[in-house]
Amino acid sequence: MSLRTADRLLLGLAAVAVAIAAADTYVVVLALPEMSAAAGISVVDLQKAAPIISGFLLGYVAMLPLIGRVADLEGRVPVLLMALTVFAIGSAVTTVAFDLPTMVGGRFLQGVGGGGLVPATMALVADLYPVERRGLPLGLVSAVQEAGSVLGPVAGAGILAVGTWRAIFALNVAAGLVLLVAVGTAGRRSATKDLGPPPRTHPPDVVSWMLIGLVAVAGTLVSLQPPGLLSDATWGRLFSPYAGDSRWLSPVGLLTVLPLLVLLVWSATASAPLLDLRRWGRALVQADLPGSLLLAAALGGVVLAFGTGDPEIQLFSDQGHWYLVGSAVATALLVWHLRRAEAPVVPRGALAARPAWGGLLVSFFVGAALIAAVVSLPLFARTTVYPDSQVLASLVLVRLLVALPVGAVLGGWLLSRVPAGVVAGAGMLLAAVGFVWMSRWEADALESLLANVPLLLTGLGFGLALAPVNAVVLATTKDAVHGLASALVVVARMVGMLVGVSALTALGLQAFYAERDALPPVAEVCGEPSPCGAYNDLLKGAALAQEQVVFAGAAGCAVIAAVLALLLFRGAATRNRAAGALLIG
Repeated sequence: MSLRTADRLLLGLAAVAVAIAAADTYVVVLALPEMSAAAGISVVDLQKAAPIISGFLLGYVAMLPLIGRVADLEGRVPVLLMALTVFAIGSAVTTVAFDLPTMVGGRFLQGVGGGGLVPATMALVADLYPVERRGLPLGLVSAVQEAGSVLGPVAGAGILAVGTWRAIFALNVAAGLVLLVAVGTAGRRSATKDLGPPPRTHPPDVVSWMLIGLVAVAGTLVSLQPPGLLSDATWGRLFSPYAGDSRWLSPVGLLTVLPLLVLLVWSATASAPLLDLRRWGRALVQADLPGSLLLAAALGGVVLAFGTGDPEIQLFSDQGHWYLVGSAVATALLVWHLRRAEAPVVPRGALAARPAWGGLLVSFFVGAALIAAVVSLPLFARTTVYPDSQVLASLVLVRLLVALPVGAVLGGWLLSRVPAGVVAGAGMLLAAVGFVWMSRWEADALESLLANVPLLLTGLGFGLALAPVNAVVLATTKDAVHGLASALVVVARMVGMLVGVSALTALGLQAFYAERDALPPVAEVCGEPSPCGAYNDLLKGAALAQEQVVFAGAAGCAVIAAVLALLLFRGAATRNRAAGALLIG
């Protein structure tokens, strides 16, 4: 039976939302200096602004399993709508942020909302397609997600060329609201029965809308403090704190906080509020909130350990050891909890099948290899042919990106004919060949058209592997845990990226320091104690060796992923015996 137009539209809108959220992971990279200045952080202390990035990652990764489990209990569309709402709110908070805590809080909410879109969308594919026909749509959704991650810095550069950093997040607010309306409309028209409970018919919640409007206007005034109002003899009094120097203790600040508290109370007590906190509270309890928080703490420790350090000088942050200790303690408590809880966040036996837990392991190493392309390709370009343009260096990734969706479509098509392990294994071996080729690049490699070959091979290889990994996990887990299983696949890949970027960079730095220490003294090369052009060229050679080692390490991760896929995906029923049925709508 063909999918209805509304079902196709719903899935397409969800995929677009996933891409926008994925782009937000790295969209702030170029805007970080401007955001830091707005938060009162000087350029020399730019590392203090790292929580702006790690805050998003923390919300994205740590809350994914909980949201995935809620998607299994409450339905896909309600979670998509709630995730879009949280993403839009986080974007709005970031848009008007005036200090670091506000920025980090907004980015955290963006991460929670953006991360929640992924498991709901992946599970939606499983709801709309039978097992043997999921390859192509899963590949396309995954390709869109990875494309968003790669294009994030490029999009940020384009926006900054014509506007300020606030424009980036203002556009997110607009996109989130448009998608919120569109997904809600498509969800109501969908014929799929497992997307969530039918919408209730009740009058518009005027009280909630009035309170939201008041909070939005007053909060914007608190954050931006328009100079015209601030300097006015009458209106300026609204911005004068009653005590201390906190903006929130001013009249306009209290006009933000008090209506927000009233809104929360109203949402928890009204019979039919716009935001039904009682319903979502029950869903969180059903999703095993204690276990979910322990899992979030375990994942959060890993994110903070590897996501807050400076990879150019350290494997993880100065407090990384303590974060990992906390993660280990939370993991031990989680294992104890899962054995005792009646309905744990990860149901017993949910991932018992070898291809199911194998898919998480493969996803980890796919992420570890992928991060080398996302991070090291622009660095290589900046070191060699584009030393003065971050934009042109980032655009090198587009060459890889072109092949990724092609590989995803091809991988989905092959999945109906070839075992999933063979498709994923071949894809990651292809990526490994591309990385080995890159590890032999010289300084002028990107000036040659031949450099496009390894980039296209690598993108094609990653694309081939995306659909099989997701399809295998969904095919070997029960329908009742598809949201959770999809979330764990993404978590495994994101953790792999965090660990991979630290481990591979550490290996690269060893090569850099070895090359640098082997250089002759500056005076011997330049004839003077200060560096000259010739000596800087030698240093560039050391930096080149660093990136070559990173590419070689990524090739190793890709080979491990290929071998694991071939060994662990055996027996996963993802093929359709009727050739060609995969592409029939």
